[in-house]
Amino acid sequence: MQKLFTSSATAVGGRQGSVASESGTYDLELGMPMPGVDMTGKTTPEELFAGAYAACFDSAMTIAAMQKRIQLAGSEITSHVSLNKGAEGYAISVEMNITIKGVDQSTAEMIVEEGHKVCPFSNAIRNNVEVSFNVKAE
Repeated sequence: MQKLFTSSATAVGGRQGSVASESGTYDLELGMPMPGVDMTGKTTPEELFAGAYAACFDSAMTIAAMQKRIQLAGSEITSHVSLNKGAEGYAISVEMNITIKGVDQSTAEMIVEEGHKVCPFSNAIRNNVEVSFNVKAE
């Protein structure tokens, strides 16, 4: 594979610390949302992943639509990333609520399926993270 670019971030102090991008675009305090923990001004690794995955997936859907010569009127993704605990330890799961404008329901579902095949985040977590999609055409 040809490396297109590299992004870097540094975390200090784990879930109770901070994370900052090398480029300086963000420097965030982290926290663990538990009873009694003040999360004001803090985020979680899951929240960061939710935003990153949603943005990446939205672009992947656009590429899939272009490859199929389908014109979209717009799209929106709300990604819910959950931290789960099981017998084997901790894991995340993802639920994506996707709205695609300008196509019918079956076309919207096909675009999501094709986007899931090409999205780098989807490919990175395939067969390891449970991902579900709720697709709505408008």
